[in-house]
Amino acid sequence: MPRGVAKQNLPEKICPTCGRPFSWRRKWARNWETVLYCSERCRREKSATVSPMHAQGTGTGRAGR
Repeated sequence: MPRGVAKQNLPEKICPTCGRPFSWRRKWARNWETVLYCSERCRREKSATVSPMHAQGTGTGRAGR
């Protein structure tokens, strides 16, 4: 007799860094509400995402000097 929940019935979230959906994992059982990122890599790169303002070259970087 199978235990638990079928894989297709697990809750999902969307990762704000990569935009991909990710499913509930057993290691996140206690804090699923606070999980935001699909992986450690996306969590580390959360601040490395380029804002639209910097992507257009209108930021305060030194690229134009």
